[in-house]
Amino acid sequence: MKAVNKISQVLAVLFSAAAVIFFFLPFATVAFGGKDYTFIGAQFAFGTGIEGIKDALAKSGQVLFCFILALLTLVFSGLTFKFKKMRYWAPGVGLAGAVFMLVRVLRGAGHFIDHRPLEPAKISYEPFVWFTVAALFAAVVFGICHLFIDDRIMVSEGKAKRTIIQRIIHALRDYKSEIKKIVWPGPRDVVKNTLVVIAVCVLVGIFIWLVDFGLSWLIRLVTGA
Repeated sequence: MKAVNKISQVLAVLFSAAAVIFFFLPFATVAFGGKDYTFIGAQFAFGTGIEGIKDALAKSGQVLFCFILALLTLVFSGLTFKFKKMRYWAPGVGLAGAVFMLVRVLRGAGHFIDHRPLEPAKISYEPFVWFTVAALFAAVVFGICHLFIDDRIMVSEGKAKRTIIQRIIHALRDYKSEIKKIVWPGPRDVVKNTLVVIAVCVLVGIFIWLVDFGLSWLIRLVTGA
């Protein structure tokens, strides 16, 4: 089990590293002015000059956001070798990045990358966009595997009392027992309390209106308006 745990941990790091590397490979091809311009993901993320065009390519906030999440996934995955708490952060951040990027990519190239100042006739993705999404999801899967396997090992070695699943079940049972202790009001109490709230709201509204009206009248009296 320890060998499987270590393999899952290493694979999580490798796939998150692959996701970061893919940002430096062709992401999309933009057809503009009768020419095709192929850009890597980092160019969309950080902006870049374009040969033969005065203005530089604008920075794409969404691509930059995905790159940062992929980089954080790699960092957190690497830190799992030293810090146990990173087991939760690595797959969590990776999942956020993978889901966000997948949703934006599926909406179309124009919704994910910022092609300004170009007004392209056509934008098409390169395969590395999909490879990046797949690598992030793979890093998440192996990160979760490492989390559960390592947790199981800790319980078997007596370093923890319950596994994550057991802790979740225990928390749900406690929540269920606390719910049973709630005393729900009857129909009469609900109606009574609702009428009291409405009456108080009306009284407070009238009071605020009177104060506002009085102050307005006083100001007009002082200023002679």
